[in-house]
Amino acid sequence: MSGGGGTKHRWLGTYMHALVVGLMLVLYAPIYTNVHVSAEKCTPKNISAKYQHCGIHPDGVHNLDCFRKSKNDEKCTWEPGIRGSKSYTFILQQADKSHCVVYYNITKANQKLNIFDCKFTVEVIESNAGKANCTKAVFSGSKKTLKRSCGPPSTVSPTRTPGALQVNVTWLKEDGNNKISVRYRALGSRWWNETVESRLPNTAMVEKLTPSLVYVVQIQCVTTAECSQCPWSKNYYVPSELTTQPIIVSVKYEDITQKTGCRLISITWKFPVKDLYDGYRVTVWKEPGEPPQEQLTTSEPEIRLILSYSAYRLNISAYNNASVSPAATHVVPQHRDASSVGDGRLNVTVHNSTAFTIHWRADRIRKYVCYVVEWMKKGHSGWYQSFFEDTNAARTVSSLSEHLEPYTRYRVTLHLRPYKNTCNMKRVNDSESTDGTTEFYLTEGSPVGAPANVSFHNVTLNSAVLQWSHIPEEDLRGFLLGYIIYYTEHHYRETSTAHNITVDPGSTSFHMEALESGTAYQVQISGFTSEGEGIRSIPGVFKTDQKVNFSIRGAIAAFVVVASLLAFGSPVIKRAKAILWPRVPNPGHSNAVQKIESPGQLKLLEALATLKVVEEWDTKSFQILEREAVIPPQASSSMLPHVRTCEDDTLEMARAWSERDGDSATDDDDTADTLLDTQRTHFQSSPFTLAGGYTTMDMFQQLTPQWMTEGGSNTPGIEGEPEDFTVLKSKRLDYVRQFSTSPPSDSEFTSALL
Repeated sequence: MSGGGGTKHRWLGTYMHALVVGLMLVLYAPIYTNVHVSAEKCTPKNISAKYQHCGIHPDGVHNLDCFRKSKNDEKCTWEPGIRGSKSYTFILQQADKSHCVVYYNITKANQKLNIFDCKFTVEVIESNAGKANCTKAVFSGSKKTLKRSCGPPSTVSPTRTPGALQVNVTWLKEDGNNKISVRYRALGSRWWNETVESRLPNTAMVEKLTPSLVYVVQIQCVTTAECSQCPWSKNYYVPSELTTQPIIVSVKYEDITQKTGCRLISITWKFPVKDLYDGYRVTVWKEPGEPPQEQLTTSEPEIRLILSYSAYRLNISAYNNASVSPAATHVVPQHRDASSVGDGRLNVTVHNSTAFTIHWRADRIRKYVCYVVEWMKKGHSGWYQSFFEDTNAARTVSSLSEHLEPYTRYRVTLHLRPYKNTCNMKRVNDSESTDGTTEFYLTEGSPVGAPANVSFHNVTLNSAVLQWSHIPEEDLRGFLLGYIIYYTEHHYRETSTAHNITVDPGSTSFHMEALESGTAYQVQISGFTSEGEGIRSIPGVFKTDQKVNFSIRGAIAAFVVVASLLAFGSPVIKRAKAILWPRVPNPGHSNAVQKIESPGQLKLLEALATLKVVEEWDTKSFQILEREAVIPPQASSSMLPHVRTCEDDTLEMARAWSERDGDSATDDDDTADTLLDTQRTHFQSSPFTLAGGYTTMDMFQQLTPQWMTEGGSNTPGIEGEPEDFTVLKSKRLDYVRQFSTSPPSDSEFTSALL
């Protein structure tokens, strides 16, 4: 029972297997028939009739060539048309055969030949046969006449250099290595330039090219006895030369908290020329020169790297299939705070100029066995040594390629690598972390330089701020332990006092306190190491502010003076102003002028204004006393006093007054002339005294004849009073005489007139 059941199950399994295979054949058979190159026999008459409408056209399939690669290895190659598809029909017809062979669905532009020692004809037709626009290519020959052909090359690698193009090729094994010929033309041109033959196999150089142009290149082998036929290769397009370098836009360094001793480097850039590059190449390596140089490619203008605290160099270039742009270089400096990594447990013992020992934390041995130590001096790329250590937390580096120099500071760094088998760096990106950094000298000395740029700020009565610059590292010749500030007090005709203060090596300023006011100080600064003090800086001098004495009595006295001026100063100022800058009154507004009743009197007033009496007014008062002058009617012209005349400017002033009061009649000129003639009479002979304070008006009233006071209408030669003269009478008196402390006497007026 069990055996029959087993047979039944085996038969069922076989049946199911066959069924699955059959279904697979059914499903994949149509696909296979569509892509398989099938060969069929045909009759020449029928096949010619089928494709007789297809013609030869330059834009169709072309350059059909049949050749012999080796014995019994013949093949035909061709080039596709511009608008044709990528599948062809291949027809082989031999002269001694009554039938032909046709191959359908050929996707490559070549086909192997199976011919005998007879003539044959080959036709290649585009797969869209049957359509009105199909094209074909025809080749006729015989097996005996087929030439030995080499090529075309299997691979072509054009590389553009400044103004030139280098072409490297490889051949199929049966073709061997051959010299090549290269022809080229600018894209868009229909004519090929001269052919360039190579001097060495497999490579050629084309020169005198325009960097900005795109070129089309074809390659063939140079014909020899072994290669009697060398067909041209297909077209290879060489893009324009990349002549500009990328421009670095931003660089950012950021410590990675999750990975101690590592930092994230982010760099972005831009390329000035668009659509001419395929991507970017970033080459990164360690500044001390440890291999390898890792090359990374990216299509975006940015990259991120995880690097240790060592120094690195990056080259960034754009590239296409034939050219690489000049590189933009960026140096990643060594991390400034690398000495803080590892808790400062990295120490160095110097033995001699060719050997030193580095010590690190012992617990690192349990996790790491691969290390690398780097040491460098300022201005140099440095040296390195990688090693394997799984026993002691120390390593002696000996037989240095360059001896250690005395008085020179060296910086040594230890990196950890997570490798177990080999300690050589496999890659640069994310390959190591920094354990720590320290510095050492082979031999120390005292500084040979001094702090520079010594200056003083915020100087007060008893303090000042002192600033300076660090001593350059190359002048220290040892580890700086601090600065010594020397300052000396200079007193007039007294002994100078010297002081000094020591500050820490990281300081560049010091607040000097407890200084004496009004005292000059001379300051010098020097640095010192374990081997002694260095030279002092150039002396600098400053002086503290002078102390100002202050007393309560003086303050009270100043306060009293200021209060007195505020309380009583206004009248005094006004009085002084009246004395020093007196106001000259306008006689046109006086009461005497308002009493003038005829144009003749105005003319007389103009004449009197020429007298120098106006200049001799009492300077103590300059006040106008309003009074009406009473002149006896019997006063005659013979009684006029003799006075001196004024300057021209007084006459002009009087004329301005008369013009303001109104125009006078022309007949008054005679009266004015008569009055001027009376000025020759001596003033002392006049019996009249000037009764008023306004001297000019008093004289005017005393000298006015009775015939003028009685009315200008009765005077011969003088016309009647103008109509607008009555306006002058209506004006109110606006002058008020200010009395002086000592009114002048009549004798004073008389002396003023003289």
